[in-house]
Amino acid sequence: MKKFIAGENETGVRLSRFVESVTKDLPRSLLYKSFRNKRIKVNGKRAEADTRLCAGDVIELYINDEFFPAAPAPRQKRVPRQPPVRVIYEDDDIAVLYKPAHLLCHSDRTGDANLVDAFCAQLQAEGKYDPKAENRFAPALCNRLDRGTEGLVIAAKRYTALRDMNEIIRKDWMKKEYLTITVGAPPAGRHVAWLQHKEAGNKVRIHARESEGYKKIITDVTVIRQSGPFALCRIGLITGRTHQIRAHLAYLGHPVLGDLKYGNRTMNERTGLKTQALCAQRLTFGQIPEENTLHHLSGKVIKLADPAIVRQFDDLAQTIASR
Repeated sequence: MKKFIAGENETGVRLSRFVESVTKDLPRSLLYKSFRNKRIKVNGKRAEADTRLCAGDVIELYINDEFFPAAPAPRQKRVPRQPPVRVIYEDDDIAVLYKPAHLLCHSDRTGDANLVDAFCAQLQAEGKYDPKAENRFAPALCNRLDRGTEGLVIAAKRYTALRDMNEIIRKDWMKKEYLTITVGAPPAGRHVAWLQHKEAGNKVRIHARESEGYKKIITDVTVIRQSGPFALCRIGLITGRTHQIRAHLAYLGHPVLGDLKYGNRTMNERTGLKTQALCAQRLTFGQIPEENTLHHLSGKVIKLADPAIVRQFDDLAQTIASR
């Protein structure tokens, strides 16, 4: 028999999901047989698979030891030096973090530093997160940005926040706005097209009309100001598809400056930019239902007060003026 005590981050978690998280290679047939045979109990009583846990609940699993993972053997691995994290907004549930260009959101095969591990390390140093005590949930990112894109990324500090922020994003209760520098000024207004993501080469195609295998995209464009061959634009994402902004602007004939995948090679070489001039600058929350634990974010606007991309555009403008 194995005994567990539900922590704060298990609040609201379905019991069957919890059991799956603490076991290994447990067949689903055996999982539900264990429920029927009263071999899974909460607070000393039989519990159903759809029982929702509360912090402090005692979960007893009368399941063979072979289905519980053995303690991992210690191993040496390269631990990248994580950078300090700039926090733009924080409360008990979430934090909105600034991700600089070139920093990964999550770890990958390169083993490079990444935002989520850096945030966990920072919380641990501040005494706000104990990976040993919270062994079934670690702070997690709710959205991501391409490696070359800078800007705002939302991190959930507890399970309920992750679940409810995912609902906010899924139901479009939050508006995301970006700043970008384009080659030439794209037509202002709302643009609709259809996008297809190709796994080979991790690249997308854009069609003007609905086509099989393509998903609808909607992108709002506002030109803030122009200088010579460049424009500083505000982009509103009505849909959020892979590479949507970069590919859609390129399709409109005015690619993001510095974009090596969809951009204007001549202009990129002329300016020396090797990273797309794209910044996730503002998050605006709409009305969030009271049953959502992040209801307190209703109407809140979180933004970068002094985004580097604006200074970058000013530098370009000054260079053009001095020629």
